[in-house]
This record gives sequence, C-alpha cells and structure tokens, in this order.
Amino acid sequence: MIGLAVRTQFDSGKVLAKARKGSVESLGHAGGLIRKVARHSIRRSPVASSPGTPPHTRRGQLRRAILYAVEKDRQSVVIGPDYGLIGLSATPHEFGGRYRRERYPKRAFMGPALENVEDRLPRFWAGSVR
Repeated sequence: MIGLAVRTQFDSGKVLAKARKGSVESLGHAGGLIRKVARHSIRRSPVASSPGTPPHTRRGQLRRAILYAVEKDRQSVVIGPDYGLIGLSATPHEFGGRYRRERYPKRAFMGPALENVEDRLPRFWAGSVR
C-alpha cells in the first residue's frame, strides 16, 4: 500500500486579481478592434455618403476622433467619437437627426462596427486568467 496525503490552498484574492487583470486586458483588445473596424468604415470623400452607409469625412477628422478607453474600476470600455475633438457632430450621423439646422439621415458607423466583430469578442476572454 502507498499512502498519500495532499494539502491544497485556495487563495481567492489572487484568483480574483488575475481575473480582473485578464478582463481589463481583454477589454482593451476588444475596444481596439471595434475602433479599428469603425475607423476603416469611414472613407475620405468630399461627397456625402448615401443614407444607411457609414459617413464620409472630408479631412479625416471624424476618423481620428474615434477613441477608446478602458475603465479599470468599472470593468468596462468606452468606444466612440471624442466630444472634445468633434463635439456633437457624430450623433446625427449615428442615429439620424438635426445638427446645425440641417437634417441628417442615419449613417451609423459604431453600431455596425460592433455587430461586425461581436462573434470574435469571446475569444479575447478565452484563457485570459493565467
């Protein structure tokens, strides 16, 4: 007969810290991917895009304004046009509406970017806890 005694220790704090770190990294990767897809959907052109397609940008300002930031404490990521760079001008494009006395048809670019990559997002969290 062989006798065997095993002791295990479980440090839940360590596991939670690793899970939190892995989630923050995964959120950053997801935010970067969605931003990239949204930026690539916006083309440079002096002519307005047709309704229902992503907007065009004349000088590239809208494309450069799309940023993302990971909020570590809240375990979330915020992705979209920066208000400080372009103000409210992206809102009528995304949802349709009025801006500076003009009516804009819906030319969404952030929503379709998320829909385009949503099947790839779970892979960012696979194996993120090490």
